[in-house]
Amino acid sequence: MGSTPSRLDELAGPAGKWLGRPAATAGQHTSAVVADRFDRITWRDIHEQSAALRELAEELDAHHACGTGLLTDAFLAAYQARPQLRERAEMAPSGLVNHQIMTSLVESPDFAELHRETVADPYAAAMAVLAQAAALRRMLERSRDAQERAGQAMTARQHAAGAAAAVGEALGRAAEEADGDGAVPDTAAAAVRRATEAAEAAEATARQAVQGAVQSLMVAAPGTRAAARSAVARAAGTVREEAALMRAWGVEAGELERMPFDQRARLAERLRTSRLAQWAELIGRFRQMAGGERARKVENAAGELVGVTLGDDLSRVIPSELANLGLPALRAVFAARYAAGELMLYDRQGEQTTGQGAVIACVDTSHSMYEGGPGGVTREAWAKACALALLDQARHAGRDFVGILFSAAEKLRVFRFPAGRATGIAEVLDFAESFLGGGTSYQTPLTAARELLEEEFNDAARTRGDIVLLTDDECEVTEEWMRGWNDAKRLLGFRVFGVAIGAPRAAEADSVLDALCDNLRCVEDLTDVHAAADLFRVI
Repeated sequence: MGSTPSRLDELAGPAGKWLGRPAATAGQHTSAVVADRFDRITWRDIHEQSAALRELAEELDAHHACGTGLLTDAFLAAYQARPQLRERAEMAPSGLVNHQIMTSLVESPDFAELHRETVADPYAAAMAVLAQAAALRRMLERSRDAQERAGQAMTARQHAAGAAAAVGEALGRAAEEADGDGAVPDTAAAAVRRATEAAEAAEATARQAVQGAVQSLMVAAPGTRAAARSAVARAAGTVREEAALMRAWGVEAGELERMPFDQRARLAERLRTSRLAQWAELIGRFRQMAGGERARKVENAAGELVGVTLGDDLSRVIPSELANLGLPALRAVFAARYAAGELMLYDRQGEQTTGQGAVIACVDTSHSMYEGGPGGVTREAWAKACALALLDQARHAGRDFVGILFSAAEKLRVFRFPAGRATGIAEVLDFAESFLGGGTSYQTPLTAARELLEEEFNDAARTRGDIVLLTDDECEVTEEWMRGWNDAKRLLGFRVFGVAIGAPRAAEADSVLDALCDNLRCVEDLTDVHAAADLFRVI
């Protein structure tokens, strides 16, 4: 008596759970950071612009299957306003290593500080990734066993998916061979059972492989977290220092956003590695001081008492007028005189702000300006920092600025920064970096400054410019030149401010500088930016 034939519905029960199974990676992700297509377009753009990023990606991909994916995630976490990590259960096995590294990075104590500097700035986010490069290499190397196990789990998942598909195919053939009552031939039924058993075994192998990868990740986790903390702290420091450099040199955010990646990277390298890097802190302090003085500046500052005048400024009312307020009968008189602007006031002569002419900084770049002072600040650095703050001052006032670098009589360089034209950082750095060397001549730069003010007067009828002479030396001028200089001052109405840097003798009462300047001071402590504070109240 033969065995009872298998029925199709009986076979479909155990095999049914394998039907319609998704592919091995369907619904699972290899990227740990959730991102839309616009974020990914931003990543692709910056990746194409940055040779350093491409080289790093190629290096990591040569040794690790998840190299480029990790760089993408690290960039997105730094760039996005609110980076969101996927749950580990959403990750494909091949993305587990990246997920653990990204979790460690985002949960590091310094990540919030890093993120403040990089959010919505593709360049800064990319620089943060590059700053973490060494740590990313170490974390991937320490996770090598987990990567291998994740690869095995991925392969096992693919085999399980194939086995699940085979169940469906076997069941389909059995359905085709079944008779009208649903009876299935023995060979077809056996094929379904073998496919089902194989799928169950493959699924068990895949689960075991994933568990092995997870366990390996747990072993690597402490080292990953430590490396991540170090990486984020380093990146935060790097990005913060670069941002501070840019701010110190007055590079506007809009200008940075318009720069191609490589140009911005070259600028940062120039500021970081040249002698300009030593000046950044001093320049920043000068700019901060000048901004504060600008905020306090008034058109007519109180100064020397020269008499009594009429007006309605209650801060300058003389005591006898104020006494009328104490007598009820005279209060109405006080109010009427106040309304008419006829109160008696102290008349004071104080510092007056200048008019419309250019601001011209004549900066000595003779050999002696290399000499350092307190804190290692050189005379050149102090003078250039003061000149750059004067450039800011002119910009805020809508005035032209001219930087004149001088040394010996035949050595002169003129840098013009017109008020109506945007000033690029490259021009500012050329002015700051240039150094002529040699001796010192006052006549050459001051003649150039006078000619510029004459040109401005002839072209635009502007007068009342300001010349600031920054030097550490004293030299003679001829009587004939001095007569021409004084005639030009009377005609053009310009003022001359002198700063003797580390050279008190040059600022003495009978010195040439004293004869040339309307306002002269000596600066000996080169760490003190406030020695020039009054310049920024009156220029």
